[in-house]
Amino acid sequence: MDTESTYSGYSYYSSHSKKSHRQGERTRERHKSHRNKDGRGSEKSVTIQAPPGESLLANDSTQTEEVQDDNWGETTTAITGTSEHSISQEDIARIGKDLEDSVGLDCRRHLSLALAALLGLLVFLTPVAFLLLPPALWRAELEPCGPICEGLFISMAFKLLILLVGTWALFFRRPRATVPRLFVFRALLLVLVFLCVVSYWLFFGVRILDPRDRSYQGIVQYAVSLVDTLLFIHYLAIVLLELRQLQPAFTLQVLRSSDGEARFYSLGHLSIQRAALVVLENYYKDFSIYNPNLLTASKFRTAKHMAGLKVYDVDGPANSTTGQSRAMIAAAARRRDSSHNQLYYEEAEHERRVKKRRARLVVAVEEAFLHIQRLQAEEQQKAPGEVMDPREAAQAIFPSMARALQKYLRTTRQQHCHSMEGILQHLTFCITHSMTPKAFLERYLSAGPTLQYDRDRWLATQWRLVSEEAVTSGLRNGMVFVLKCLDFSLVVSVKEMPFTVLSEEFLDPKAHKFVLRLQSETSV
Repeated sequence: MDTESTYSGYSYYSSHSKKSHRQGERTRERHKSHRNKDGRGSEKSVTIQAPPGESLLANDSTQTEEVQDDNWGETTTAITGTSEHSISQEDIARIGKDLEDSVGLDCRRHLSLALAALLGLLVFLTPVAFLLLPPALWRAELEPCGPICEGLFISMAFKLLILLVGTWALFFRRPRATVPRLFVFRALLLVLVFLCVVSYWLFFGVRILDPRDRSYQGIVQYAVSLVDTLLFIHYLAIVLLELRQLQPAFTLQVLRSSDGEARFYSLGHLSIQRAALVVLENYYKDFSIYNPNLLTASKFRTAKHMAGLKVYDVDGPANSTTGQSRAMIAAAARRRDSSHNQLYYEEAEHERRVKKRRARLVVAVEEAFLHIQRLQAEEQQKAPGEVMDPREAAQAIFPSMARALQKYLRTTRQQHCHSMEGILQHLTFCITHSMTPKAFLERYLSAGPTLQYDRDRWLATQWRLVSEEAVTSGLRNGMVFVLKCLDFSLVVSVKEMPFTVLSEEFLDPKAHKFVLRLQSETSV
């Protein structure tokens, strides 16, 4: 009886606990659904849908520090649709600030362009106004224009045409960048042109309009002299803006702060801001693209070593902070002797994995291109309407190499530099121009310059110029200025080219002549 009562009590308790457990789960599900409907309880982040040009292997920057499995691609698909990324509120604020700055720079650029256009219009209309105003105001009093006057008309017309073409070629160019300050020489030239035109107008009003000069030939010569003066100012602009900087005078060493990559450039007499523009133009074509994922390897290795240290507090919580810090320092010092071995084996293992993935990728791409050759041979026998275009051929063979390419890009940490659409476009380009598999793989086997990739992969489009001197001052020996972007900076050191003394040494042409004398008698 006792056993049966005990068993019945246990069964009642178990059934009652199961009912209460089910009720608790239903309550939690109702709360969860209610919270999802209201939108409360979510994290403070904004989720946006990625565009089609997203990375082939979309992952966050924090995921790059994790250890990646060799067989990660066994259960993944080759081509993905849309993916989702999360950005923080700080990123949104930074994007808004960058947009505001860009709007201000655009307004300033358009305002300066409008002022330059108005000044140019005033310059070209002034000589014409000098010729049209006297006939319009006192035509009956003017002397007739003879052959010399008519020849001056032709000369002035051709001079204005030459000035118009030269002004268009020198000044009206599409700006490639915005600078913090004005170009000093360009501003001085604009001021000089404005003063010249105003001076001619004042003289025209005082000496021609007020007394109503009757010599129309003198008026035409006055207008021609203005055009000649403008042509000389244009020649001065060519010398100051173009010819002065052609002769190299300084050597600039550009050093990237993230990985230490350096380049050297020779420049002439330029201001700091114009030298910075030249450095940035060469940076995009000479430096390899900035890859932040390569810099996280050392951080992850340090964090992994520190995570393996365990500190036990045996003296109590009184001196826990100081004791833990001392223990960590001592443990790190003991591990210092063996850290280089771990680094050596990690790098060797990484090189082995890269070579393995590279071999698989090369084989997969060669097989895909062989398949294209077979398709081309079959298409020659088909009707003209059934021929496959290069885009369709690229989409047909891409899945066969996608997984090998994914693994290689993730192993070499280049997945953020290439999108699926970009790879398809490059594959289509190679198929259209009958390129080899090696030509297709060259972009992915080694990191290329920044211009090789899409603009949204550059990670450096807005720069800040930091200099101890005014950015409008010229370059000089020993000067250092920094170009900063969001993730890294370019440190530029200026060195003046040395003065070379080249001497001449006369070489006598008879110094290399010699006589070979042979003895007729020989020893027996």
